[in-house]
Amino acid sequence: DGRLTFYPGNQTVDLPSINFMKRYGTVFLNAYTNSPICCPSRAAMWSGLFTHLTESWNNFKGLDPDYVTWMDLMEKHGYRTQKYGKLDYTSGHHSVSNRVEAWTRDVDFLLRQEGRPMVNLTGDKERVRVMEADWRNTDKAVNWIKEEATNLTQPFALYLGLNLPHPYPSPYAGENFGASTFLTSPYWLEKVSYDAIKIPKWSSLSEMHPVDYYSSYTKNCTGEFTQQEIRNIRAFYYAMCAETDAMLGEIISALRDTGLLKSTIVVFTADHGELAMEHRQFYKMSMYEGSSHVPLLVMGPGVKEQQQVPNLVSLVDIYPTMLDIARIPVLQNLSGYSLLPLLYGKAENKASPGRPRPSWVLSEFHGCNVNASTYMLRAGKWKYVAYSDGRSVLPQLFDLSADPDELTNVAIKFPVIVHSLDKVLRSVVNYPKVSSSVQEYNKRQFISWKQSLGQNYSNVIANLRWHQDWLKDPKKYENAIDKWL
Repeated sequence: DGRLTFYPGNQTVDLPSINFMKRYGTVFLNAYTNSPICCPSRAAMWSGLFTHLTESWNNFKGLDPDYVTWMDLMEKHGYRTQKYGKLDYTSGHHSVSNRVEAWTRDVDFLLRQEGRPMVNLTGDKERVRVMEADWRNTDKAVNWIKEEATNLTQPFALYLGLNLPHPYPSPYAGENFGASTFLTSPYWLEKVSYDAIKIPKWSSLSEMHPVDYYSSYTKNCTGEFTQQEIRNIRAFYYAMCAETDAMLGEIISALRDTGLLKSTIVVFTADHGELAMEHRQFYKMSMYEGSSHVPLLVMGPGVKEQQQVPNLVSLVDIYPTMLDIARIPVLQNLSGYSLLPLLYGKAENKASPGRPRPSWVLSEFHGCNVNASTYMLRAGKWKYVAYSDGRSVLPQLFDLSADPDELTNVAIKFPVIVHSLDKVLRSVVNYPKVSSSVQEYNKRQFISWKQSLGQNYSNVIANLRWHQDWLKDPKKYENAIDKWL
């Protein structure tokens, strides 16, 4: 969650490495994901293109494996490149459940698709390495810096992708497990200030926007939760962020130990945030700040120190920024804009007269746990969220200056603002048309998957992550799908 990287969010947990980057670099106060879910978000970051252009509709459909990323171009231009850890921007990954849930979101049924969010404390106060796979990848990156990067005569680009602070798989949740367990050790939990944890306000279920209700239900969050349960989920999430921060610290230390820190640009960001029980949801897949607002910190030669940038930026800006750093000519058809003028503290219109940065950012979502394609335009203090064809589902408008917790939809109160923001949104993306093509894609994909299963279809579909609800009345749900088809 990007809000943890600056005040007041970072009062809840000790994040020394992030604070180090703030002291010696620049923090972006308004950085957003272009799609609040793993694969589509990363596809935007690696391609520099909006989601409707990459057609990365869900966690199963990303970029083609041979897509030319900014790192590929840096390699072509003489950079030594290395990647470790989670990449997740190409098609074909994630569970069967995940893709079937995305394809069937237009079906007229409501099924719980995730395990109920819960916490799990492991080990003792000595247990530092909880997410062992991430630590192994961090060790590999550290060793690469110490053994390879120091001896290079050419410049390098190193990427380390962590899974944390993603919730862990919950074995009780069925096929391929929902990841709804917030897991940490006492060592990390001690870094969290329980007193500073804010318990989010919830709307009653009957007052919820219909898309929010669908999300809460499918994420198994409509049941009763005690204040203590909510506080714990949030505390464990913050503890997982502290463990992530320690991995960032290992990279910074390795660069310092090898004398490379002064000549290396370090970028820290995330593919999406975590709602951690805000708006009666956990996970991502939402345009609320907890899910869509990402961290973005940069430090290195030429980058202004102790700078806070209020400009709206998003992950598509990473691609042109990397090429700009490497002095590689940037393609003209990108959705993103180089961040270097902002990082160097220059007036942006002087720095890039040909293509001034727009005053808005776009995020969109077409995957599971949300039953309509969603489009978010953030401009100034406003956040405008449009759904589907723009007519069948009512839009939302939030004034983030007066209502930072996004509890009051003021779309009806400000029709002129809604109209003007919708006009801007439609000038960027013909969203009714995109929504319709996603619906067609979902149906096509589902039909070919169903046909591939033959006689086995009824058994397989009944035993996906939603099996606890499905098995109560399999015929009813199969009929709902037949009706949709």
